[in-house]
Amino acid sequence: MKKIIFAISICCSQLLIQCGNGSDSNSKNISTDTAVIAAGKKSFGQNCSGCHDFVHAGIGPALGGITDEVPVQWLHDFIKDSKQVISSGDKRADSLFKQFKSVMPSFVNLNDGDLDAIIAFLHTNKSSPRLTKQTQQGISNPIPEKIKLSGLTVNLIPFAQFPASAKSGVFPKTRITKLGYEPGSGSLFINDLRGKLYKLKNGVPRTYLDISKQIHGFITEPGLATGFGSFAFHPDFAKNGLLYTTHTEAPGAVKADFRYNDSIKVTVQWVLTEWKVSDRSADTLKGTHRELLRIDMVSGAHGVQEIVFDPLSKQGDKDYGLLYIGIGDGASVQEGFPFLAHGKNKIYGAIIRIDPLGKNSANGKYGIPAGNPFFHDKDSGTIKEIYAYGFRNPHRLTWTKAGEMLACNVGQTNIESIYLINPGADYGWPIREGSFVMDPHSDLNNIFPLPADDSVYHITYPIVQFDHDEGNAISGGYEYWGNNISELKGKFLFGDIPSGRLFYINTADIQTKPVIREWKITINGTPKTLKEVCGSDRVDLHFGRDASGELYVLTKSDGKVYKIASAHMNPGN
Repeated sequence: MKKIIFAISICCSQLLIQCGNGSDSNSKNISTDTAVIAAGKKSFGQNCSGCHDFVHAGIGPALGGITDEVPVQWLHDFIKDSKQVISSGDKRADSLFKQFKSVMPSFVNLNDGDLDAIIAFLHTNKSSPRLTKQTQQGISNPIPEKIKLSGLTVNLIPFAQFPASAKSGVFPKTRITKLGYEPGSGSLFINDLRGKLYKLKNGVPRTYLDISKQIHGFITEPGLATGFGSFAFHPDFAKNGLLYTTHTEAPGAVKADFRYNDSIKVTVQWVLTEWKVSDRSADTLKGTHRELLRIDMVSGAHGVQEIVFDPLSKQGDKDYGLLYIGIGDGASVQEGFPFLAHGKNKIYGAIIRIDPLGKNSANGKYGIPAGNPFFHDKDSGTIKEIYAYGFRNPHRLTWTKAGEMLACNVGQTNIESIYLINPGADYGWPIREGSFVMDPHSDLNNIFPLPADDSVYHITYPIVQFDHDEGNAISGGYEYWGNNISELKGKFLFGDIPSGRLFYINTADIQTKPVIREWKITINGTPKTLKEVCGSDRVDLHFGRDASGELYVLTKSDGKVYKIASAHMNPGN
């Protein structure tokens, strides 16, 4: 079965009703063959479940009952070439495009049998279960204020082009997701989720490490963010040659260090690995590796997408050499297991901090710092690795020059957020989405105002947040630390992953009330949008920062990296 990425949308029930349903005629045209359904289920699990389920909207809408709402031919045509359906003036497709602000990539390489299998599986999920606990109506527009356009224009210059890691006709062409640098030399590295870590030499990427060839059991699906998730060089790399990576493997081969009741499915395992590099000057990694920890996950979504050392810590500091790891909830809440997340005894939806050179963990392969907030907790169930908890997907972790740690958290259906991280704090997921109430046992699409007695819950709320009128999935960024662009001093740049919209806040306002502003770009001086230069309605935006503090923009869909070269702020902004 060929790959299918459902990315941002097949259809949303409320939008489809207006077009009538073809339930009777649909049933006649949809296969009930168990082998066909099984093939469709496998393809859906591998490629679609990261964005869709049949009850709750996530990055894409819930799909329960879709074949009772939409003609088979429409589904067939939309999966085949969504952009063409939108361009044809189809009202349903146009409504979806306006709501989700992005479109599903076209799959003209799929044959009719491939499409029939997907639709056959969708048809087995005829309707979303009724969620009866909820008695009040959710907020329809949680943040009515719009993000205003600033006077900031940033000029990008092309910096690197990465080779396609996908098969011909498969989208996106690459899955480049993080730019980092080697301490000491400052050499730049970028990973592709499909398995490779590239070292950049004079702007040309060369394969430094291919995890797919080094790790038995390495997988890159299901989901949009599985595979080679993240990497981080130890701050003493020049002396000890230690590099850390995360990746996904199929479940079952190795018992996980963090797991749950075996009645709940395990879709992938996330693994943290330490690499001992023998020749630190080589252009290809030579050395050995060992596993530090392994985590079972309910789905391929919201995994371990960030590992990082505090870039401000110096030798002798308490934080020096301690590795921060952002762990998502594994879509456990969305899959109907909210009890797996939220709490100092739950690894899912947490930021943990470990000493990779220590030995006092349960498995003896890493250390738990004595300065961790729960290290001295007497409850035997407490996970002492936890630094903070209550996140859906702490997609990026970073620091400001003032030493403030920030986490950018990808939300469910309504809120994207940036948090100021305090040790031991509770950030609310899944009983909160941003600064709004959510019932994890009910419809996750709905959020509500905070209760009058909210202070008793001791939840820490975002410093800034935006709703899905503005974007669908926050792309965590960085504060500008360079010396070349005065207009960016004191600005934390971030954006929206699918649409490529670009935002900033002033870091001086973090302790009070920052305001999000949008910024625009030029490419070599010519005004453009990232959608225009990518040639795709899904940009897959990411950011990077080098050893000098200069910033970069990565667009996964076309494998391009741009360097921020200059900026201009219009007077009065």
